[in-house]
Amino acid sequence: QVTLVESGGGLVQPGGSLRLSCAASGNIFSFSIVVMGWFRQAPGKQRELVATITSGGTTDYADSVKGRFTISSDNAMTTLSLQMNTLKPEDTAVYYCSRRSGNRQYWGQGTQVTVSS
Repeated sequence: QVTLVESGGGLVQPGGSLRLSCAASGNIFSFSIVVMGWFRQAPGKQRELVATITSGGTTDYADSVKGRFTISSDNAMTTLSLQMNTLKPEDTAVYYCSRRSGNRQYWGQGTQVTVSS
C-alpha cells in the first residue's frame, strides 16, 4: 500500500505562481519502472494529464502547460513537486498526485488550485 499526501493548493491571481507537493509513503520499493505524475480535473471536464516523471528521469508535459510548469522528484521517488508559473484561469482544477509501478497505481486525495482575479 502506498499513501500519497498532497499540499500547496490554493488561490492565486492570473500570472502568479504556485508550488504543489506530494509525499509518498508505505511500500514504495519496486524493481519495476516508477512513474509519478500530476493530473487535473476542472468542473465539467474530463481528468487530464498535466505532467509525468519516471524513475529514469524522463519528463513529459501536456502542451497546455509546457514551458510554464516544471515537475520534479527526488531520486527515491518519494516526493513529487509541480512548480506552476504564469498561471491562467484555465489552470483552475483539482490537481491529483499519482504513482504507478507495475500494475498498481495510487492516487492522492486532490488539492484545489484556483486562478482568479
